[in-house]
Amino acid sequence: MKTRRGLGYGAPGEAVTRDKQKLIARGALAWLRLLDNPDIIFRFDIVEIVFDESGPKFNLIKDAFKLPEPFIY
Repeated sequence: MKTRRGLGYGAPGEAVTRDKQKLIARGALAWLRLLDNPDIIFRFDIVEIVFDESGPKFNLIKDAFKLPEPFIY
């Protein structure tokens, strides 16, 4: 989930850089190891939230990125 107060710096999802994707993937793989590596299908989604004068706007980006190199599962 990424939140912004406007689009002046771009869409919130654009802030999920390659380095952040790697960090998220590392955490996800650690969690899966704690669960004893279940045989499941997973994906990485981004929920963008932009606040404006009328309230929050939500946007779901399904399958926003794949498991980045060098990670495998």
